[in-house]
Amino acid sequence: MTYCLAIKVNKGIIFASDSRTNAGVDYVATQSKMHSFLFPEDRSLFILTAGSLATSQAVIHKIQMDLEEDAEFNLKKAKYIHQIAEYVGQLSQIEQKKHEEAMTHSKMSAESSFLVGGQIAGRPCAIFHVYPQGNFIEASTETPYLQIGENKYGKPILDRVITPATSLEDAARCALVSLDSTIRSNISVGPPIELAIHTNNNFTECFTNTYTVNSPLYKSLQKQWNEGLKRAFKRLPRFEWEKKPNT
Repeated sequence: MTYCLAIKVNKGIIFASDSRTNAGVDYVATQSKMHSFLFPEDRSLFILTAGSLATSQAVIHKIQMDLEEDAEFNLKKAKYIHQIAEYVGQLSQIEQKKHEEAMTHSKMSAESSFLVGGQIAGRPCAIFHVYPQGNFIEASTETPYLQIGENKYGKPILDRVITPATSLEDAARCALVSLDSTIRSNISVGPPIELAIHTNNNFTECFTNTYTVNSPLYKSLQKQWNEGLKRAFKRLPRFEWEKKPNT
């Protein structure tokens, strides 16, 4: 399993993902699930993946090959982000159908989900969730974030904190807490955590970083979030019977 997240705010986009692909009793594997395609002065694009690693890797390889061979359609030629989302959905469907019979026979799934987003010069930022069936949705003003994979543990803080007016820095911190909350509750999601921040109309600089369990910022964030939750819990209202004096 995995957990990937994209947040769109007024000043840009945050992307975050874990790196765990397998978590057994005696075998833990990691793999990057964030793929960046940066073209200075023109476009910054990101694709995050969840689900079948074989399918998602095949899709990414095809995207890279189309770029190298200057295919009729590729990431450089897209005019809109939604065209890229449609393209990724089509590639995913093609790859799944190649192995449909074998996967059905073995009772395994070849399905993959993707988060596609970024900005093309002259266009607004956008993020899309591409489903295994190839269709896709865009984030809205009411819900300015999208998740794929094991999303339930990291969702509450997003609902409480994220709005379009949230700063990029606060959105990035919220993304890290969302990932950390999921990691604490589900063994199939694990570090390193990858984080990328794209600022509106900035195609020359993109902040990217990877955080391990020993990264100072990540350790400090974990500690302060945990202690803050405990302090907030202790300040919750008392029941009526707790307020009565002992007799």
